[in-house]
Amino acid sequence: MRMLAIIVQVSKLDLPRPSRLAGALQPLPLSSQDRWIVDASGNNVPYVGVNWPGAADTMFPEGLQYESISNIVGKISQTGFNAVRLTFAIEMVDDILDNGGDVTLSNTLTLALGQENGTVVLSEILANNPQFSANTTRLQVFDAVAEELAAQSIYLHLDNHVSKAMWCCALNDGNSWFGDTYFNTTKWIRGLSYMATHGKGNWPTFSSIGLRNELRLSTTLAPTLEPYTWSTWKTYMTAAATAVNTANPDLLIFFSGLDSDFNIEPAVGGSTLADPLFSFTVASYPWANKFVLEIHEYDEGISSVCSIYEGILLTFGFDATTKTNGNRAPLVVTEWGHDETDASGAYNSAYSTCLTQFMVQRQLGWMIWVLAGSYYIRSGTQDSDESYGLLDHTWSGYRGNASLVALEQVIQQTYAAYGQ
Repeated sequence: MRMLAIIVQVSKLDLPRPSRLAGALQPLPLSSQDRWIVDASGNNVPYVGVNWPGAADTMFPEGLQYESISNIVGKISQTGFNAVRLTFAIEMVDDILDNGGDVTLSNTLTLALGQENGTVVLSEILANNPQFSANTTRLQVFDAVAEELAAQSIYLHLDNHVSKAMWCCALNDGNSWFGDTYFNTTKWIRGLSYMATHGKGNWPTFSSIGLRNELRLSTTLAPTLEPYTWSTWKTYMTAAATAVNTANPDLLIFFSGLDSDFNIEPAVGGSTLADPLFSFTVASYPWANKFVLEIHEYDEGISSVCSIYEGILLTFGFDATTKTNGNRAPLVVTEWGHDETDASGAYNSAYSTCLTQFMVQRQLGWMIWVLAGSYYIRSGTQDSDESYGLLDHTWSGYRGNASLVALEQVIQQTYAAYGQ
């Protein structure tokens, strides 16, 4: 997610919401078929999801100092979502494989927050989630989240957000591009394979995995930095997809693009004038029936006229599902979002209205940023508030009422577009 302003939550709403509209999950495994994601019976599947961050400094899912996992997942289900994009950092896997094993909650909170604050937050987490102890590991927390998502019939989409755990995404953070300061490509592929294998045996609704969040130009000048080209993208993304498919052939594999995942058009078309050596044909790979494209779109003030705005989106790859040549494929908008406070009026902005209308009409999957009302720590600020959060600062109620009503309408419209 691009850097966004933080504001303080001033109101708290805890209103009853309708049950999830989609009902029981369609059967796994999922596959891609032309422009559609389909279930094990060949029926089209909408991805209607929300992002749940777990890739920052503490390296486990946010919000547990305020609510139990079951309560958080309950809100996800009640709001109407059928999928969660759960983010993780490769650093967690590196610790497991290279640095003596996974880190406990006690130690990871102390490292991220300091001894005093880490101890306080740990006690709050354990009070809300008594199944854990100070010695519970980070991956065991992911396991518990996955178990609850399955219990409440929600697909788990795992997303590799960063290599080094931190808030994402800046051009100079060392996580931007292949070979960047913290972006060791060998360990990245290893980490994806590890998580794909681990989830296969432990996560009942593990349906898909995103190879990398918001690939972008790096300004670090790291000596191992690879050229910022689509040919480089192809080399590493296809290698990672092959490794994931070998580890867990049931998973859908989401491919992000360049420019903070706003541009996927060369991946859709299979070529680009900007890189004459680039040629990409999905059908030639063994995971062709697992290929999904993902894209991010935040309000950049491009145009307030929906027809003009939609034309711009099509130029950057939103035509993936209708392309008559190249790599026609399912498309999921894995990040979009806005300030969720009613006072902001963002839920009724031209951006929100035009984008949601476009996604529904084109029958695209989507995952809004973000569930989190606050973070353990974000860019050095502890207990940081998130104005884009669907939930309030304490994760106990909704941040806005009118904003939530507007979102629920989009959820209903998306399911209706799929005949559900």
